Amino acid sequence: MKDKIINWNLDPTIYWITETFPLKYYGLFFVTGILLAHYVAKRIYDKENIPIENLEKLFIYIVAGIVLGARLGHCLFYEPSYYFQNPLEILLPIKKIGDSYQFIGFQGLASHGGGLGTLIAIGIYCKKYKTNYLWVLDKIAIVTPIVAVFIRLGNFMNSEIYGKPTNGNWGIIFQRDDVIPRHPTQLYEAFAYLLIFGVLMFIYKKIAKEKSNGLIFGFLLVLVFLARFIIEFFKENQVGFEDEMIINMGQTLSVPFIAIGLILICTRKRIVYSNVYK
Repeated sequence: MKDKIINWNLDPTIYWITETFPLKYYGLFFVTGILLAHYVAKRIYDKENIPIENLEKLFIYIVAGIVLGARLGHCLFYEPSYYFQNPLEILLPIKKIGDSYQFIGFQGLASHGGGLGTLIAIGIYCKKYKTNYLWVLDKIAIVTPIVAVFIRLGNFMNSEIYGKPTNGNWGIIFQRDDVIPRHPTQLYEAFAYLLIFGVLMFIYKKIAKEKSNGLIFGFLLVLVFLARFIIEFFKENQVGFEDEMIINMGQTLSVPFIAIGLILICTRKRIVYSNVYK
């Protein structure tokens, strides 16, 4: 049987805008995902005759929540001791190399932190504009997997967050690190999130007329973090201390999200059924 091995050695930098400022695939994919999610959310708002200016305000809060949450999540969950000693590197895209700081972009964003940051940002928005929290979460839940797809594609372009060795004659060799065929877990996740987006759109269309605030968000939590939990078994641990854990940090952080999602699904489905059959 012919080996099915792909050699991957793409330069993460597309173009150097200046000598110290690169345009990278990850950043381009990240922005593309957010803009596409915004486009789909706008279509949903239009369909429900909701003022688009409400979405524009919410969009600003969400982008801030994603970026700050993802960055703080990585720093606090994975490398707290380093960043406590180098606090400037938490929120600035720099790193101390030798006696000087150099621009390197943000090396490390945690999806769990981005999720928490988004939830907090939406909470602040809802409090300020007196909007139902679960209603907003449902609308954003539908488009969240779109952003996740592009983030994982960006990780693939960076040759990072890849999987364990396949121990066979297939896989992808990320040549920037080694010559071992590995599971392309970034692509596994991207495909899973694309499927989840389709499932959530289907659920939305089925229950659009029902008062089920929180149900779609509950399905998002269960589906996304269950997929994440399973795929983590094929991933290399990101930091050394995870090697001593029964389940790694990504799986540990996924469990409470799955539990919350199940609670929301159970409680909100009762409300839907009561509305339909009352």
